[in-house]
Amino acid sequence: MTTAKKGLNGNQLKLIAIIAMTIDHLTWAIFPGTQAVWYVFALHIIGRLTAPIMWFFIAEGCHYTRNIWKYAGRLFLFAVISHFAYTFAFGIPFLPFSNGSFFNQTGVMWSLAWAVVLIAIFRSERLPDWVKFVSIPVICLITFPSDWSCIAVMCPFFLYQHRGQFKKQAIDIVLWTLFYAAVYVIFLDKLYGILQLFTFLTIPLLAQYNGERGKKIPGTKWLFYLYYPAHLVAIGFLRIALHGDISIIF
Repeated sequence: MTTAKKGLNGNQLKLIAIIAMTIDHLTWAIFPGTQAVWYVFALHIIGRLTAPIMWFFIAEGCHYTRNIWKYAGRLFLFAVISHFAYTFAFGIPFLPFSNGSFFNQTGVMWSLAWAVVLIAIFRSERLPDWVKFVSIPVICLITFPSDWSCIAVMCPFFLYQHRGQFKKQAIDIVLWTLFYAAVYVIFLDKLYGILQLFTFLTIPLLAQYNGERGKKIPGTKWLFYLYYPAHLVAIGFLRIALHGDISIIF
């Protein structure tokens, strides 16, 4: 009889990410904008647990997948579906940049899909080094307008490179989060930038990862893909019910 290892398995960590993300997005819907109210800020802090868990398991997924390009393809499919759900949820025009902004024009799935592409490019033995290194700024430019911007490309990329070296992975999360937070503090929204620093709270959770996927339950694999756009649609209806057709982010 095989006994489960101590700690948290992949499914448990992903469930934590889903719950935290739902709390965060519900908070945006109920309390639009970045509000300097302690209980609103506290709810958004819970939401900071989501992104690093997603990045971490993109790296894990690239390691375990049998076909990395099919893996990227699934993410791109749900990135397209999620674009419409994301813009509906937060009251953003479907057509990117039509509101004059270059930030948060689509969901994080777009960046995560490109993170897999970047990892696949660097894993290739056929591509010359110059192609690999040129692909970094190109992909960063492509993903810049999405939620978490190109940080959601570069952090999973480095987490993959440092797989099995958790101290280095923790440093990756800290450094890339600091960079993202600094951009917001200096150029955009100081309070929102400070909020991003609480993603560090995810590190102790990821340290508990036991390397196991968890109990295989039929449909679980697709649950984590489908939940993202599905809950965003629900958030969109809640936004309209509470506030009308307004933008609720920033």
